[in-house]
Amino acid sequence: MPKFLTGEFMRAYSGYAPLVLRVATGLVFAMHGYQKFMGGVEGVTGFLGSLSFPLPGVFAIILIAAELLGGIALIIGLGTRIAAKILAIVAFVAFLTVHASKGFFLTGGGYEYIMLIFAASVSLMITGGGKWAVDDYFRKQ
Repeated sequence: MPKFLTGEFMRAYSGYAPLVLRVATGLVFAMHGYQKFMGGVEGVTGFLGSLSFPLPGVFAIILIAAELLGGIALIIGLGTRIAAKILAIVAFVAFLTVHASKGFFLTGGGYEYIMLIFAASVSLMITGGGKWAVDDYFRKQ
């Protein structure tokens, strides 16, 4: 069977898969963190308070920092596995507190999107940053 049909021709580029996933996932989280930061800690605190989240002011700051800084860390590939673990926790908590009760579809506030960024984060925890990650540079030193 031709290599084009089996996908074998892409084997040489498989190390770039984590790069693509890392940049896309990092951008999503960083932009969400930036959006929360620009909206103000008070708004995030109010939202977390409406969910009966404990210490909403403290967790608002943690959430904004995790999304913004964790997303940037993924984009550049710095501490990829740690950043991905933190972001997977953020996604899992969002799933439990906000999305699970709203069904699957995003249009109803469901969990299809949060499930995808959780899966991407878990995948990056397993694979690491891949090519062109700052982690890769330090590992070679």
